[in-house]
Amino acid sequence: MIILDGKKTSNDIKDEIASEVKSIISVGGKAPHLSAILVGNDGASETYVNAKVKACEKVGFESTLIRLSENITEEELLFEIEKINNNQDIDGLIVQLPLPIHIDSMKITQAINPKKDVDGFHPFNIGKMVLNLPTYIPATPAGIVELLKRYDVDTSGKHCVVIGRSHIVGSPMSILMSKNNKVGNCTVTLAHSRTRNLKEITKSADILIVALGKPEFITSDMIKEGVCVIDVGITRVKSDKTKSGWKLLGDVCFEDVKQKSSYITPVPGGVGPMTIAMLLQNTLLSSKGEIF
Repeated sequence: MIILDGKKTSNDIKDEIASEVKSIISVGGKAPHLSAILVGNDGASETYVNAKVKACEKVGFESTLIRLSENITEEELLFEIEKINNNQDIDGLIVQLPLPIHIDSMKITQAINPKKDVDGFHPFNIGKMVLNLPTYIPATPAGIVELLKRYDVDTSGKHCVVIGRSHIVGSPMSILMSKNNKVGNCTVTLAHSRTRNLKEITKSADILIVALGKPEFITSDMIKEGVCVIDVGITRVKSDKTKSGWKLLGDVCFEDVKQKSSYITPVPGGVGPMTIAMLLQNTLLSSKGEIF
């Protein structure tokens, strides 16, 4: 069993990005600039955004964090996005989700200039991904692909089961794993809340990617020997064994499942760090004008 170490791999990628940024600046170029909009005071969102800002500092990016009240109107938020769209100094823009319920998240996503959509959520970029055209791949799926690539996990001809059909992870993941690429060429089954006989399907998987948000949902009786397990889920649960009183759990019962796995991602330290690394990679691509 091999641990797919997302923390180490993401640090390797950050070092590579930092080296390239130094080279760009040394010849008179400008540092890539990522802007993030945070609406409200959601604790998890605050943590995620702060981690992204720190990552920008580590690789030599400029970053701008715009904090807005949870009572901001949709029109006011759209105005802030348009200002960034028109700011030539900013290469990438992310609007941290979730947004307050009175704001239409899809409308906000579509308002972002596709050239600056380094999250890869704009329908224009999703369409280009489906057609296998150069674009920004959503950061979490891109991170999973990169992790499989760097650990040289053989995917060709394998049965990949993806559990979860969100447009952020599950749906794009199913598309990427079926593509004719080094990491790809899988036969893909996309399972979800309405899937029948789920255990029968997961037991046939050579590669199992789980993005449900249900802690420790996948157990050893649901997988076959030698499966590669990618755990995307992360849920904070109460614990009397930690100083903070909380612990993080993935969608996979790690201690149980690892015994039968050929490869497995831990939680934390697996997919999460890769997501931030690929967001930085997309911002670098934007600054270089390599996509558009």
